[in-house]
Amino acid sequence: MRRRTPHAIQVELAQKRLLARLAGLDHAAIVRVLGPFLTPERQARFDAVFSSRLGSVTVLMDAPYDPHNGAAVLRSCDAFGVQRLHVVERGGISFLAARQVARGSEQWVHVRTYPTSQAALDVLAVSGHELVATHPQGELAPEDLRSIPKVCLVLGNERDGIHQELVAACKRSVRVPMRGFVESLNVSVTGAILLQHATSGRPGDLSEDEQRALQARAMILTIDHAAEILLANGISLGEDALGFEEAAG
Repeated sequence: MRRRTPHAIQVELAQKRLLARLAGLDHAAIVRVLGPFLTPERQARFDAVFSSRLGSVTVLMDAPYDPHNGAAVLRSCDAFGVQRLHVVERGGISFLAARQVARGSEQWVHVRTYPTSQAALDVLAVSGHELVATHPQGELAPEDLRSIPKVCLVLGNERDGIHQELVAACKRSVRVPMRGFVESLNVSVTGAILLQHATSGRPGDLSEDEQRALQARAMILTIDHAAEILLANGISLGEDALGFEEAAG
């Protein structure tokens, strides 16, 4: 049974409103209109973060059931500059993230969910990512991940591990070396350790268009009355485009 978590959010559903609306707008125009409302320090922060964002490293979570773990992995993705998080949902259980753990990272990392393993595998095949499973006896050490041009770290379900369909699609596996009596770590801790190694030394690789879209998104989410300012300049976000609504956990 899923852990009861107050204030958990269904991240992908919450993101869709704004992302769908932004897809049809001129991101450069949004940045041009809202840019003057940012302090130089805030603009510099946006530039530094988005220029170092990575598409070459991504994560696939297999049916996480604990919103705290989901949120922790989401937060790690943001911390290490990973722009996309993929999640396979099973048994009608949607992906939830505990808001108090995510700490706002749900605004910055693009979450995409799938009803089946194959649906996720199809998307990752197109993007060219090599799937690497996490396993206590994996043949790869964490530092080996940084040499894989495009890598997708596959994290298993907290109780059942990685589904066999996904295991079969993984070319290799990676371990976290340990000295103690325990054989494995919490999935979110494992994810954080491996993401630090996988992203180390990689330069940002998002296209200029992707970075501009992220700039527009960030300005809309952080500038007071952004929707009204844009509307006054002929750019409408539409109704219900903003906000990350709470969903039942």
